Amino acid sequence: MNRIYIVCIDDEPEILESLQRDLAPFEDVFPTEYASSAEEAQSLIENLLSQGDEVGLIICDHMMPGQLGVDFLIDLNADKQTARIRKTLITGQAGLDATVNAVNKASLKHYLAKPWTKEALAAMVKHQLAEYLLETKHDPLPYYSTLQDKRLLETIRDNSSLNDE
Repeated sequence: MNRIYIVCIDDEPEILESLQRDLAPFEDVFPTEYASSAEEAQSLIENLLSQGDEVGLIICDHMMPGQLGVDFLIDLNADKQTARIRKTLITGQAGLDATVNAVNKASLKHYLAKPWTKEALAAMVKHQLAEYLLETKHDPLPYYSTLQDKRLLETIRDNSSLNDE
């Protein structure tokens, strides 16, 4: 079975460490990878996809050296192979124009301001990964105990009742 990854991108090591700590409860089911630039993240994503794995969620900072996070997310959205990935912008510095651009051109599904709370991050991750699973028609059963999403439970029940018929 292929794995569904979370990829976090931020140029600040302490932010990546905070994300790693806060995302630890998801790690057993959704392995998490970290990159410090858009270029590094692109290489990482290409590697994961070439191995037959998937990226279900990207959590990306906006202000980074080289390519800005919003521009990176727009590029991912323009590529058929990565367009379905759920994208979250996490930043304390993106202005309204950059955020609107991300929503309109990168199919940004969520914006999380720095500093975040562990609870807000976990709720966003659960929601975004559940959406990814439902959109990509994955069997939700192996993921339900981690995500505890009502829509996943409904899909499990619906699939179960179809099998009973």
